[in-house]
Amino acid sequence: MITAKKFLWLPFLVVACAAPPEPVPDTQPHLGIRWVRDSAEYVAVATQVYRTAENALPGMVADQDWSALPYQRDAAHLPPAVILDIDQTSLTNPVFQAYIWREPPFTEERLNDWSAAHDATPTPGINAYAEKAKRHDVSLFFITNRECRPNAESSEPCPQKAVVIQDLLEAGLPASAENVFLAAEREGWGKEKRARFEWIAENYRVIQLIGDDLGDFIPCVRRRPVEPCTVGATIDNRFEATAEYGDYWGAGWYILPNPMHGSWTSVR
Repeated sequence: MITAKKFLWLPFLVVACAAPPEPVPDTQPHLGIRWVRDSAEYVAVATQVYRTAENALPGMVADQDWSALPYQRDAAHLPPAVILDIDQTSLTNPVFQAYIWREPPFTEERLNDWSAAHDATPTPGINAYAEKAKRHDVSLFFITNRECRPNAESSEPCPQKAVVIQDLLEAGLPASAENVFLAAEREGWGKEKRARFEWIAENYRVIQLIGDDLGDFIPCVRRRPVEPCTVGATIDNRFEATAEYGDYWGAGWYILPNPMHGSWTSVR
């Protein structure tokens, strides 16, 4: 017979003997990475962006007064060109992003090593776009904020550039040392891209910009400013800058979705 005293102890005995549940490791990357990696919607959106830009090319080639750079003037006599970002614009690498998500931190060295060891994947729609540009004698320039950094393994001043060019060639894109530009490749070429835009604009009429980050179009949109910017960006002034150049979106400026990373993740 169980007494009242013994009965009261039974629930506590059960609780004391039960082991706490083991935590289930979250091996899935966050939804932004999974969306780019796994969704048909991402393929559809990227294809749509490039097709829109592709359809606009002939008219922008023909309109010699047109430039996608608001500050470019008197460029009618120059041959047409397009400036494209590389990561998540010309190439897409959600598999690398998932790897870094599981085993942080991100470093440019790890990206470079990964790129050297894996075949590159073109962003959906870009190959057809590049073919259309070729047919209309439009030069393509690829700009990336991957940074030139000398290292002990190479005598080259910018060993990263060879990896970037190889990535683009693997993706079927027309890349060479003459149309691929990294950060810090030349004096004054920092993480802000305007200096590289202006260098291209000396010899070409830039008719389109294509990127995945606001910084591929508008300067000074990061929380931490880099030269020549002196003030960090906020959520509010990023929206203001986007509105200020509203006439360019979809009409010379074409932005691809990137929910994985970018300057937008740093502002508040």
